Amino acid sequence: MKARVHVMLKNGVLDPQGEAVRHALGALGFDGVNGVRQGKVIELDLAEGTSESDVTAMCEKLLANTVIESYSVELA
Repeated sequence: MKARVHVMLKNGVLDPQGEAVRHALGALGFDGVNGVRQGKVIELDLAEGTSESDVTAMCEKLLANTVIESYSVELA
């Protein structure tokens, strides 16, 4: 069983990496980009029977800083 966790900064939190990417894209001639938000994807290879609530607990305790980041979980 696999889980994919998407972690992004919450709206209103400054994203300096995203801003650097937006600036670099502009420097490369891609002028139509008004904003970039950068996040991360974490793929977990889980034992059968691992519940979505277990993955949520992993996110809350380690994988995401819930003060400034939001996350979503996909199980496959």
